[in-house]
Amino acid sequence: MTLRLATWNINSVRLRIDQVARFVAERAPDVLLLQEIKCTTDQFPRAAFEDMGMPHLRVAGQKGWHGVAIASRLPLEDSDTFQVCKLGHARCVSAQVAGIDVQNFYIPAGGDVPDRTLNPKFDHKMDFYEQLTAIVARQDKARPLVMAGDFNIAPGEGDVFNHRYMSKIVSHTPIEVETLNRLQATGGFADVLRDRFPEPQKLASWWSYRAADFRKSNRGLRLDHIWTSPGLTPAVVKDTARIHDDVREWDRPSDHAPVTVDLDV
Repeated sequence: MTLRLATWNINSVRLRIDQVARFVAERAPDVLLLQEIKCTTDQFPRAAFEDMGMPHLRVAGQKGWHGVAIASRLPLEDSDTFQVCKLGHARCVSAQVAGIDVQNFYIPAGGDVPDRTLNPKFDHKMDFYEQLTAIVARQDKARPLVMAGDFNIAPGEGDVFNHRYMSKIVSHTPIEVETLNRLQATGGFADVLRDRFPEPQKLASWWSYRAADFRKSNRGLRLDHIWTSPGLTPAVVKDTARIHDDVREWDRPSDHAPVTVDLDV
């Protein structure tokens, strides 16, 4: 069986529920990971997902901010969520589907100043990654595991529109890139997008709302990721990982585009 997994920072699931329905109808994900749902768990539009044929849900909501969810065509089983947010935000939700442990993250953006002492938001981001790395170090690498979501770090030079400029901006500073690379190395994770599209090819999944034409401004960042553990990477279907950047052109879009990959399970 081929399982299509998608991750998408939706930037308010209730505001963009019609776009979610369109994406599900046109791109046929089997499992959809959403970030920034921006609603409480009881406010999540469950009926709409049932209508889409994705009735199996795991939701971690929060009033007004953050929030993550997993929607699936296939039954979901409980999984131990990697809860590492010291502030208790709804930033991770997990489930098992078709024998795969899926961990869905909305990692803190980190504010504007890349200094842990001067900026509590940046310290929160770094602490989140440190705690997550410690948990990953204890996992069995042979276990099929997906870590995905909005990681809020663009790691490579090809993941930003201007490496020299962005190296001073939160999301691509050297300490963030080193921290993300450490997490990836600790788990032996494959970055499915970069495996398909090696550097120096430019990739982006986020574009600021400030630009009237995001393609013309061409100032995107690759903040959204799908990683597979050594026990799952052989199941990645060749040449299926992609960013659906055309979704960013839809009416009143999220500032993020969905990312998908197919797995042979």
